[in-house]
Amino acid sequence: MSPYETFDINPAYLEDASGYRGHADRLFIPENEDGVAEVLRRATREKISVTISGAGTGVSGGRVPQGGWLLSLEKFLRLEISAGTAIAGAGVLLRDLQAAAAPTGQFYAPDPTENTACVGGTISTNASGSRSFKYGATRRHVLGLRAVLANGEILNVRRGQAADFVIPPISIPRSTKHAAGYNLRPGMDWVDLFIGSEGTLGVVTCAELNLLPSPGAVLGGVIFFDSDAAALAAVEEWRSNSRLRMIEYFDRASLKLLRARFSEIPDPATAAILIEQELESEDDSEIADWPDRLKHANALEDDSWFGTSAGDRERFRLFRHSLPELVNESLRRTGCLKMASDCAVPVEHNREMLNYYRARLDAIFPGRYVIFGHIGDAHLHVNILPFKGESAEAAEILRDFARKAVELGGTVSAEHGLGKRKAQLLPIQYSTQEIDAMRDVKRRLDPAWILGRGTLFSESPV
Repeated sequence: MSPYETFDINPAYLEDASGYRGHADRLFIPENEDGVAEVLRRATREKISVTISGAGTGVSGGRVPQGGWLLSLEKFLRLEISAGTAIAGAGVLLRDLQAAAAPTGQFYAPDPTENTACVGGTISTNASGSRSFKYGATRRHVLGLRAVLANGEILNVRRGQAADFVIPPISIPRSTKHAAGYNLRPGMDWVDLFIGSEGTLGVVTCAELNLLPSPGAVLGGVIFFDSDAAALAAVEEWRSNSRLRMIEYFDRASLKLLRARFSEIPDPATAAILIEQELESEDDSEIADWPDRLKHANALEDDSWFGTSAGDRERFRLFRHSLPELVNESLRRTGCLKMASDCAVPVEHNREMLNYYRARLDAIFPGRYVIFGHIGDAHLHVNILPFKGESAEAAEILRDFARKAVELGGTVSAEHGLGKRKAQLLPIQYSTQEIDAMRDVKRRLDPAWILGRGTLFSESPV
């Protein structure tokens, strides 16, 4: 069998969760790194673009080819769990990694909403999710990588192993999360260079990941409020609790959508906060503090949900996960692409950014948007629900949000990456000189510019 045998292209490979679609001439599903290397060497010789296909859970179009070849790493399923570490192939799904780690009393901290994302995809975008409030993004938890360069060279690099060429500095936003462009700094290591590069510098095939000891118990809760002001005040007060690992927000419109699946949401609720707190055990005295916290925060204490069992946490995870699903269903009915922001700002500007979102959206899309997400990191997602023909207006307001986030010291993308759909936001985040520095790094590793053509850089020299 050829190491780069081609396959018929199932349409599922040609779109992502946002509904963004593309096309490709050939699909390759190699079984090993030699197969990947041969595909890339041939593509470099023939100057054919290569798009790396993840699990399709992304929303920025990075895995969606616009011509050329498509390379899937779905057969890279090596998974080995040891004390403190996991070796995971790029095609391993996060849920399978977590399931394998759990019996050993360990867990992998990054927790994107969609747990069917693959390890390679989360590395490519520096994904994070709700637990980033305590544990940060993927970058913090990768110890080593194996990657194949465009010329077919296979690298095996570890944390602290500096890249062997001069890398200039670029400005880094003051937000706690950032996933837009290359995170360049002098003396940086290879691992950091590949993380967040969205498959444009090399093909990550395998990673060594840091595992953490599982806490003795976890308290989960969905806390309802009858005013948005009370919910925001609670967030600001609770953010200092070092044992909280998750603080998520849902606005009035989010709860309205969620009532289709969760009829038990209390009628007076106009906002909600989802929390998870690590405990020493299910008898931890910290649990007893929550009734007073809820009373002090003017929460709907009798109607809020709490639990410490795995079943409780799964129920709350489904509550959180159902919202983007419901948004996507609504958009499919109208035939519109997903129009969503991924901006984050410094924590001190959280309210200012939220108020800006609302003022602009109420003027243009009143009643047709939801705001939810990682409020602990001042990283809220805005999802617009446009009518057919309103995509241009929605895209412009999202660009406006990106400009405002940067003005406040934040980022145009905190966890999803820019892909192809949001590549036009890169010049909002960075100067021409900084983007040129990124291009120079890409040319050094991918001179023919074959990898991820159209991703991150809306224009390429090829």
